[in-house]
Amino acid sequence: MSDWPPKTENQTHNIQKPTEPTGPEWKLLEKAVLSSVEEQRRARRWGIFFKFLTFAYLLFIILALGKSCSTSSNDATTTSGSHLAVVDVIGTIAADKQSVNSSNTNKALKKAFANKDSKAVVLNINSPGGSPVQSDEIWQEIRYLKKEYPNKKLYAVIGDTGASGAYYIASAADEIIVNPSSLVGSIGVIMPNYGVNNLMQKLGVEDRTMTSGENKALLSMTQPVDAAQKAHVQGVLDNVHSHFINAVKQGRGTKLKSQDPAIFSGLFWTGEQAVALGIADRTGSLQTLKRELKTEKALNYTIEHNPLESILGRMGASFGEGIAASISNQIQSENNTKLQ
Repeated sequence: MSDWPPKTENQTHNIQKPTEPTGPEWKLLEKAVLSSVEEQRRARRWGIFFKFLTFAYLLFIILALGKSCSTSSNDATTTSGSHLAVVDVIGTIAADKQSVNSSNTNKALKKAFANKDSKAVVLNINSPGGSPVQSDEIWQEIRYLKKEYPNKKLYAVIGDTGASGAYYIASAADEIIVNPSSLVGSIGVIMPNYGVNNLMQKLGVEDRTMTSGENKALLSMTQPVDAAQKAHVQGVLDNVHSHFINAVKQGRGTKLKSQDPAIFSGLFWTGEQAVALGIADRTGSLQTLKRELKTEKALNYTIEHNPLESILGRMGASFGEGIAASISNQIQSENNTKLQ
């Protein structure tokens, strides 16, 4: 919109145009502001650099520690000289990587048997047991490897505990060596289950579970036990138990000195008692076995899960997010500075 009423020529000449500030004070102030902005940019760049340098240093330390803590199985298979090939069965037996599992254990056993310098293979056992499937897969692999390498003996050396699935595995060995105070046996199968239906009624909690298939809610904790379902589950457990019994009988054979059914009832014994029953052969340790076989060298073939893998993965993701955020903030800050 044009100005109205129109200004006279004299009025137009009297309007003064704004002048840009000049003078040494203004130039000094402008120089100080620009210097401050440049200093902030430089500080951000150095901040990102030092963050990256710190991460690289920490990564190097973690990788060095991981290498020192990782399995020596690769080194063991290439090491020359007569030795005992040791494979650990320590901890719970399960399918996950953190536990004793058939995949890693069988790989280690294959390498231990295949190495021409391994004088014998030793299962170093300290385990309460676990998965019957994982235990049986290891048992089956041991039986196969013993046929493939008939001149190489396999010893099971039990420490504190060799029970349930751990004993399942040990039964495939040529000899089971125990400490007199070891806990050995527990040849049985268990499926824990609890009933809380009465407690729920007292608390006024209603079970609204819906199923398609009359047995889908089998052994539900919130429903009374059905006799037919209970009998079915008992049959399943008995069947798995029979696999366990057959494996022990095949592995131990005539070494079993007693036919007492209590041996297969889930009871456990001390190492000394186990030798008397024939579920173990003799007392001793890995050290006594070394002396008997006249070798002081024992190499561990165990393939262990490295917990640093998941840690490094999380650290890498966090570092990537941090770097992306820092770069984004720097770009945004510089753009804001230019706009100002």
